[in-house]
Amino acid sequence: MARSGFMRTGWLSLITAAMLAVTGCGSTDNQAGTAAATDQSAQQTTTASSEAPPQKETRIVTDGFGEVEIPTNPKRVSALYREDYLVALGVTPIVQYYNPMWGKQDYLKLEVPLFDVTGSVEAMVVADPDLIIGAGEVDAEQYALYSKVAPTFRLPDDVLADTRRTLTVIADLLGLSDKAEQVLADYEARIVDVKAKLNAAIGDEKLVVLRMNVVDKSVNIFGIHNTFVGQILYEDLGLKAPGFAEAMTEGNIVLSKEVIPELDADHIILLPSNGTWEDEGNAKALEEMMADPLWQTVPAFKNGHVYPVERSYWQTGAITANGLKMDDLLRLLAS
Repeated sequence: MARSGFMRTGWLSLITAAMLAVTGCGSTDNQAGTAAATDQSAQQTTTASSEAPPQKETRIVTDGFGEVEIPTNPKRVSALYREDYLVALGVTPIVQYYNPMWGKQDYLKLEVPLFDVTGSVEAMVVADPDLIIGAGEVDAEQYALYSKVAPTFRLPDDVLADTRRTLTVIADLLGLSDKAEQVLADYEARIVDVKAKLNAAIGDEKLVVLRMNVVDKSVNIFGIHNTFVGQILYEDLGLKAPGFAEAMTEGNIVLSKEVIPELDADHIILLPSNGTWEDEGNAKALEEMMADPLWQTVPAFKNGHVYPVERSYWQTGAITANGLKMDDLLRLLAS
């Protein structure tokens, strides 16, 4: 059975006139009075019905947890950590994902209230959404909470791994499939152009993405199956990955020091796990990493091909973010 959506229609009481009691037989006055009262009641009922707001149309869709009833054309939408797709479709979300330990996706430049995902769901109640779109970070418990606020659609895991499918599914939920087709057409054209320029610039040279964890200075390596970079870098743009990253089955893992000398990367995209490279702690950690003799055994470090980048759009595989990644790649590798 589908989970019912929230139909925000107010209750309207219909006031009917009392029928006049007939105390006599064949009384013309009583019959006229009864007719008048009946006409008045009918008029009041018709007026009340015309003032009642029309109920929103809904439809049944299947998400990561089963069937759910959602509005046909939702207007107030929350898509936590997937706001990028709304922006690409020309939709402004009602709130933006925020985590005190990580921040928000600054590159979207949204001017909407922040929703602290570590806080109370009451903030979502205040936002008054028509539809909540969740992703992998929304577990069954959170899903149940969000579903009490508004119809909630949890994107299936197999959809989340594909940028195009994610956009298509979200567009369908919003009734914007035609807009998605145009967005994807522009996206494909951009990929073709950037791929040709990168191929001419670096050919089969190998590129990998690393993330420095600011707490303990450990480094994560993103493999070819990483949802943030795998599809756009290695499938769409045809870039080559170092052997270690290519053999990884996980999306990302902590890179052990023993593996560093074997990392045959010609180019390295490097992002911090939090903050910016201008932050004092991050800047110092980067300086130490660049001077480390162990890292200097890697071709990218040896040849000055390590590129510190802004983290927030490199840690999502969405449409707008991928466009910014392509901007970075052209600037760093093909200019």
